Amino acid sequence: MVELFNDGGPFMWPILGLFIFGLLIVLERVYTLAKSTVATKRFIPKMNAALKDEGVNAAIEICENTPGPVSEIFHAGLSRVKYGVAAVEKAIENAGTIEMAFLERGMIWLSTVIVIAPMLGFAGTVSGMVGAFKDIEAANNISPAIVAGGISEALLTTLFGLIVGMVIQFFYNVFTSRVDAIVIDMEENSINLIDTIALMEENK
Repeated sequence: MVELFNDGGPFMWPILGLFIFGLLIVLERVYTLAKSTVATKRFIPKMNAALKDEGVNAAIEICENTPGPVSEIFHAGLSRVKYGVAAVEKAIENAGTIEMAFLERGMIWLSTVIVIAPMLGFAGTVSGMVGAFKDIEAANNISPAIVAGGISEALLTTLFGLIVGMVIQFFYNVFTSRVDAIVIDMEENSINLIDTIALMEENK
């Protein structure tokens, strides 16, 4: 593997750098999204029970002690209960926009890796072919042995660039799907929260 990497020429190094950079973002996103999902599953039933049985202050306290985007949104809404349902709805909407940005953090860099890695691979291909033609010109001979090094460099950089792009694309699609699921979960639970607060206001 190391030999193939070295045979790929200088363009292999920036592609490798992009791959490592992409994997670091992947690890961060895996941790963040997994943490958000687990926290939400435990949080919703606990918060609903506290809101109905102990009141708004108890629910706010649970929100403060629970990390994750859903708890932040609920905290923003519950903090505005005294101003009415419309204020709660507006606070949830504003907090939702902020949390969406948090959930999508780093995705733009994954997109960048997906685009640039194959492009660097193709640039390496062009560089390898240019080198092959220069060798032909220098030797004044089109023997396969003369151009083999340049063609090998061309193919290896393309292959490596495409592999990096495909791997990061897979994780990008997984994260996009996970973020969409969390957003739907946030929207559904936010509607339920608003309905619960509206019902509490009517029963006062």
